[in-house]
Amino acid sequence: MSRRALRRLRGEQRGQEPLGPGALQFGFCDDDDAEEDGPKRGPGGRRPRGAEKEGVRVNNRFELINIEDLEEGPVVNGERPDSLLTDAVVSGSKRRSQSGSAEPKKDGEVAVPLEQSNASGKLRKKKKKQKNKRNSTGETSENGLEDIDRILERIEDSSGPHRPGPPPLSSRKHVLYVEHRHLNPDTELKRYFGARAVLGEQRPRQRQRVYPKCTWLTTPKSTWPRYTKPGLSMRLLESKKGLSCFVFEHSEEYQQTQHKFLAAVESMEPNNIVVLLQTSPYHVDSLLQLSDACRFQDDQEMARDLVERALYSMECAFHPLFSLTSGACRLDYRRPENRSFYLALYKQMSFLEKRGCPRTALEYCKLILSLEPDEDPLCMLLLVDHLALRARNYEYLIRLFQEWEAHRNLSQLPNFAFSVPLAYFLLSQQADLPEQELSSAREKASFLVRQALTMFPGVLMPLLEYCSVRPDAAVANHRFFGPDAEISQPPALSQLVSLYLGRSHFLWKEPAIMSWLEENVREVLQAVDAGDPAVEECENRRKVLYQRAPRNIHRHVVLSEIKEAVAALPPDVTAQSVMGFDPLPPVDSISSYTRPERLSPVSHGNTIALFFRSLLPSYTMEVREHPLASPC
Repeated sequence: MSRRALRRLRGEQRGQEPLGPGALQFGFCDDDDAEEDGPKRGPGGRRPRGAEKEGVRVNNRFELINIEDLEEGPVVNGERPDSLLTDAVVSGSKRRSQSGSAEPKKDGEVAVPLEQSNASGKLRKKKKKQKNKRNSTGETSENGLEDIDRILERIEDSSGPHRPGPPPLSSRKHVLYVEHRHLNPDTELKRYFGARAVLGEQRPRQRQRVYPKCTWLTTPKSTWPRYTKPGLSMRLLESKKGLSCFVFEHSEEYQQTQHKFLAAVESMEPNNIVVLLQTSPYHVDSLLQLSDACRFQDDQEMARDLVERALYSMECAFHPLFSLTSGACRLDYRRPENRSFYLALYKQMSFLEKRGCPRTALEYCKLILSLEPDEDPLCMLLLVDHLALRARNYEYLIRLFQEWEAHRNLSQLPNFAFSVPLAYFLLSQQADLPEQELSSAREKASFLVRQALTMFPGVLMPLLEYCSVRPDAAVANHRFFGPDAEISQPPALSQLVSLYLGRSHFLWKEPAIMSWLEENVREVLQAVDAGDPAVEECENRRKVLYQRAPRNIHRHVVLSEIKEAVAALPPDVTAQSVMGFDPLPPVDSISSYTRPERLSPVSHGNTIALFFRSLLPSYTMEVREHPLASPC
């Protein structure tokens, strides 16, 4: 800070300084003194225009507090030393003591004593410390070069073991742990394209409707109808062995809406569902059924919006103890009220995968699997490997295989048998790992893919055909990988192979993967020609294990809509009526309430009833009871 500014702060204006030995110098002055006294005057005694602001006479010392150039002293190596202020004050006091008296003050001017000057100096010191603290914080935030995801993962890893909560149940809880931040697709899109590209097209904030709850699965939109409780709630059934079992419940009003919905579905007219949603805009099954109708008409945006609205309606009904991330909450699929949540999550996961968000879709897959991991009603184990590979989360797929292989026999599923060695191979291609780990992963990948080819020889030729690769004559004409291998496998195994190849064949198209696969195919042929006993053992296991696929696999095939797998469904499944809101319900369904079933008016031969039915599809003459579960 200059001496001129200090003089102002003490109230000493020009012409009020104590007279000293060199005070009466009229004709000559040093350059330093000229700089201290302020800007030089121009011709005629006028000052330059920029100097008017600096030379303003201040009668009140508090007017100088907000003047930035008087608060901040000279910058030395990026800092403003406080010693300059102290030295200046001391030198000013010495100069006063040397001069015996001062000239009388002009009218309206106030002389500032030294104590007030020290107080103002302390005030400036305090403000400078706060400003330096803010600057250091800003520099830290600007200079952070690490990825946000890595920082968050570090925080989770460091705070996870010390976080209070229930004791860990088993290793399954950790494998199926769901992270809230990965349930939002914008998190993944920002990582790919940047926040500006994702949020750039959003309109400025307008006055939006206030929604009752902050949700994790979806974000409410201003275009949605005003939310009112549709009569959907959740109840805690029981808690045992660290697991909590919940169930969705329908109020009487919601049950009446459900009856109208079932009648609208039986009418085979989507407009009836639209009319129902006008009065009950958050009825879950109506939203899911209308979403399928929009998807069949290629209106993907509306179909996705309806699924998100259904998820929002169900999340608003969550029990306070229900957690999406703990992996300890269970929903029994045998109850029709719970199935809507499973199907809404599956449809949302499918939309996310098509949208190019495999990491978010993987998190939804883990969430569905955690709701009932033992039964796995939607058979998410046939999909989790595909999403993990697409998301390049190879470590998670390997960890899931290692922890669940002992009690779930994942290697007996063709998708895991081929996806796990592919994950090891892709992991061995990463350059940021040590050489020893890379070689170990490569050896493990080769060993596992040879086991997969020995167990499922009917996969190779269709896979090469999908990838537009012409096989070698020695491979194509060999009895082990020839046409007989595909024909001789059981129908249930053919269905699993068709499902895997129809979904994941494009993951094998890279030249490096094909050359690695070719090397291992030749080694398998050498083992077969040498009479390896493992070949005959695998053949016997194929005949025993794959007699008939369970119902959850058929349900998964229906939901996947993969043509090759749907064509391989057995006739007894295709002959059933499959409803989009409840495909292939369990045989042992648990119905909490029943709905009236109207008798067919044709059976009564009532002409008037036929006339009214043509006008009103919901018209009925007689009522009787039957279970809520959809027909099988």
